[in-house]
Amino acid sequence: SIQGYGTATMAPGLEGIGTLVYIAAHNQIRAHARAYRLYHAEFFESQQGAVGVTLNTNWGQPEEPDNQAHIDASNTYMQFNYGWFGHAIFKNGTYPGIMRELIDRKSNASGLPESRLPYFTLEESEMIAGSADFLGLNMYTSDVVYPGTEDNSGNYFLDDDVLSYQDETWYVAGSSWLKVTPWGLREVLNWLNKEYEGKYDIYVTENGFSDKQGNVDDLQRIYYYKHYINQMLRAVKEDGVPVKGYFAWSLMDNFEWGNGYTEKFGLHSVDFNDPERPRTVKNSAKFYAKIATENGFVEESGPCK
Repeated sequence: SIQGYGTATMAPGLEGIGTLVYIAAHNQIRAHARAYRLYHAEFFESQQGAVGVTLNTNWGQPEEPDNQAHIDASNTYMQFNYGWFGHAIFKNGTYPGIMRELIDRKSNASGLPESRLPYFTLEESEMIAGSADFLGLNMYTSDVVYPGTEDNSGNYFLDDDVLSYQDETWYVAGSSWLKVTPWGLREVLNWLNKEYEGKYDIYVTENGFSDKQGNVDDLQRIYYYKHYINQMLRAVKEDGVPVKGYFAWSLMDNFEWGNGYTEKFGLHSVDFNDPERPRTVKNSAKFYAKIATENGFVEESGPCK
């Protein structure tokens, strides 16, 4: 909804970062719930399948971890990201309270006759609440967050009154937004488990690293997977988070949305100059395959700290 109906960086390319973006998300949530209810009404008995939803978020790291205002800003950041869709689906069929409070107030201050954040009807809320059998997470990176007062101009990115940045010392991938923060994955997993009261199994449905070169000896991608997967393992073993699956992004280099073939996420290299598109196994694929085969890390892999 943000890139398609907010910033216009993806199809259908509509600009409405404070209006259309919320309408699009509203319809996505309702459509998801209708599909979920239809499946359980007509197909579940014979198929015994599970239907979930995958949502994308960064981790919002409090700039001052011991400052309650910064901790609150982190929670607000997470509610405006994962909670925007997750609160209605995994909790009670409504938007997070902090979203409702801030957007209603800013809409009123702008002289609008109604809030830019739509309301669900009672019937819709009942349909939406609990419309998932598992929780999906796409996570790549993190932001440092702290509280701040932002204007009432009607912009999703300003509605949360949370300021953010990425630490310049964090290693950057081939995508400018992707800074390597393995600890952020563990933080997100714990936040999700706590926020949704441990009721849902969690699947990490996207996590990966991009580069510009597409080199086969991709040590930076090995580092990324090694440490992110280890942080996920710690969330499971040390924190008791019910992570049931992990999916690396991606199997091979691909057409990466508006960036075309310039940013490469693949475990396998693809020669896009050859009409046959031949694939070559990268060292990261071998590393990842070993983790899958051994079902974890082995001593000779070296430490993960």
